[in-house]
Amino acid sequence: MPGTSSDLTRLRIAITAFFALDGFLFAGWVVRIPAVKQQTGASAGDLGLALLGVSAGAVLTMTLTGRLCRRYGSHQVTVVCAVLLSLSVALPPLTHSVLALGAVLLIFGAAYGGINVAFNSAAVDLVTALRRPIMPSFHAAFSLGGMVGAGLGGLVAGSLSPTRHLAALAVIGLLVTAVAAPTLLRHEPPPAPTLLRHESPSTPTPAPSAQETARRPRGRTRGLVIVFGLIAGCTAYGEGAMADWGALHLEQDLDASSGVAALGYSCFALAMTIGRLSGTALLERLGHGRTVVAGGATAAAGMLLGSLAPSLWAALLGFAVTGLGLANLFPVAVERAGTLAGPNGVATASTFGYGGMLLGPPAIGFMADWLSLPVALTSVAVLAAIATLIGVATRRAVPN
Repeated sequence: MPGTSSDLTRLRIAITAFFALDGFLFAGWVVRIPAVKQQTGASAGDLGLALLGVSAGAVLTMTLTGRLCRRYGSHQVTVVCAVLLSLSVALPPLTHSVLALGAVLLIFGAAYGGINVAFNSAAVDLVTALRRPIMPSFHAAFSLGGMVGAGLGGLVAGSLSPTRHLAALAVIGLLVTAVAAPTLLRHEPPPAPTLLRHESPSTPTPAPSAQETARRPRGRTRGLVIVFGLIAGCTAYGEGAMADWGALHLEQDLDASSGVAALGYSCFALAMTIGRLSGTALLERLGHGRTVVAGGATAAAGMLLGSLAPSLWAALLGFAVTGLGLANLFPVAVERAGTLAGPNGVATASTFGYGGMLLGPPAIGFMADWLSLPVALTSVAVLAAIATLIGVATRRAVPN
């Protein structure tokens, strides 16, 4: 069991590596979707159904993973899921039918959902032990891994077939797992310290004892976990909407070229990464509650500008402000849910978050058909505002 500062530092590095690996592998797969579509001869509709395999596998696995973490430990489950994710990323280009593609994507999605719950649970334990709000730094590693994976995929797309590219990613994933896994497997999750930070970082309060935790009303705990899950869902809705519809809005409504339109999501993603890298300092200064309130309000204002501005450059600025605002909402929501209910809390919040990411793109599409795409994108601002209100209502619900 880790007890020294060096042990905790090694654990932090290992967990960070798995976050980065997850983003790297997922982005590497995403950039090869067009080539796999062509290989399988799938129509757009067929591909959409096959891609639901990722979502279905992730959602079905998340709740189960919370239970596995409680039984076997989040470190062990993280390592197993990392191996499965690394192996399964190589499978899609080996398929030659939509049905086979959907089946292997179900496996890939199950590994993806499982590792997200497992390493977030491990991260929550480490955050509690360190008594520092470092959760955003882990999610920044995921974002950076995704940017590297997407960039590398774009560079090799013209020279490597999807089969060779994703097989190489599988090898990289297994190597990273082999290097980082021993640290996790040697140590159990660190025990909770005797103090937890309150809303003001300078006024720590005693951590609840096991007896106090046992006496906490289960219904109230479950309700608070769902509330934090709603914050995660509101945030992920915005991320999904920006990824799928941001570029189209710039190109269709503001007459941007395809290259400049692609810059829109890059502005959003880069701002989100910067926001997460600075998230620990922000949380230490403001506390979790104020960070959620400030982030939600910032994202709402940014998305109103991004969706309704008549100028291209004002819209790009709005996208960047939205990324900064949303950056730390998901990490805070997952950490708070994990503090309340352990791996099961992480699983619940992650499931809500993934549900929001699934709901966002199609909901924007339906609203765009009924109204217009700029008006539909304001729903991101509405949900960010809802997250702000939830943050105001729950600021002191859980010790900081």
